[in-house]
Amino acid sequence: QVQLVESGGGLVQAGGSLRLSCAASGRTFSNYAMGWSRQAPGKEREFVATISGRGRTTYYAASVKGRFTIARDNAKNTVYLQMNSLNPEDTAVYYCAAGGTVSTTARRYDYWGQGTQVTVSS
Repeated sequence: QVQLVESGGGLVQAGGSLRLSCAASGRTFSNYAMGWSRQAPGKEREFVATISGRGRTTYYAASVKGRFTIARDNAKNTVYLQMNSLNPEDTAVYYCAAGGTVSTTARRYDYWGQGTQVTVSS
């Protein structure tokens, strides 16, 4: 089992930045690919970004590429999502997830955090 706890969400104005963190516990963190997904009200959960166990490979959704950066610190068992140039369409609950391999498909991840709300005002 892997336990994931997200933090760092909040309210920000359009054009602003936030950094989300996800602390993991339970098993060897570097064995897992980590991903971020988000779910807006009335919409399906969508993939945002993923990073491989050693951090060498990353993928991003087209909607966030160039604005968001995923990174991990295996010594701290933490993955981050730096979000810049935020716009109201980024408003959603953001979820951290862990899985056996990098994937751009949200449902392929095995473990999920409880989510953190990000709200971007116009």
